[in-house]
Amino acid sequence: MDRYLDFILNHYILSLSLAVVTYLLIQEFFDTAFKKFEGISPLLAVAKMNDADTLVIDVRDEPEFIHGHIEQALNIPLGKLPERLPSIEDHKKKPVLIACQTGTRSASAGKILTKAGFEQVFVITGGMQAWVNDYKLPVKITSKNRIKSGA
Repeated sequence: MDRYLDFILNHYILSLSLAVVTYLLIQEFFDTAFKKFEGISPLLAVAKMNDADTLVIDVRDEPEFIHGHIEQALNIPLGKLPERLPSIEDHKKKPVLIACQTGTRSASAGKILTKAGFEQVFVITGGMQAWVNDYKLPVKITSKNRIKSGA
């Protein structure tokens, strides 16, 4: 035991780094184990959109959104999601699909929605990159983008 204590005292930066990494891994494990939303592939997302009264939320910023988004998607940037929750309250019991560019912001949005009481939250795995590049699914380009690119 004295050797461990000597090692920790002599290599305090390394020991502190080990403690931080261990903490982050444990936190990630618990977040993954107890998350209340599911990941869903783009193909299953399309099936869910066709089957039910599904709300699709795109949490990207507006410049990303206008370059191509899922048809009927509602653009609510991640930073504005908590303040815009009252506008989507009527979808608490219905399926809600969340999309972003790569799937990382969607996970944060999934946590926000499940904490707010939404029961069926699904994050599109791979985000819009997977939607367009991997699955070759269609996107809608808004007229704002057409005007900017045509000028």
